[in-house]
Amino acid sequence: MRDKTQTNSTEPGDRLIRAGAVVFFLGALATLVTVAPLFLGDKPFPTYMYLLSMLMGVGFLLAAAGVLRSVTAGRRQARAAAAER
Repeated sequence: MRDKTQTNSTEPGDRLIRAGAVVFFLGALATLVTVAPLFLGDKPFPTYMYLLSMLMGVGFLLAAAGVLRSVTAGRRQARAAAAER
């Protein structure tokens, strides 16, 4: 029933996907900043900067959880539509 959805409506899992994307890109930025001194021959950053790089994995997991939640909601809607027939 695509014709009944509004353009500004959010599906289940959309916020998780968006949050995951933001966290992933923050982790990617932290990775670039952390690795740059190693290529430039400067003093490496402290350990906590390397831990910030782990945000890429956390963001990926958040986005994957959002996708799974969206798939689950779609299946639920399909079952409900099939039950109405």
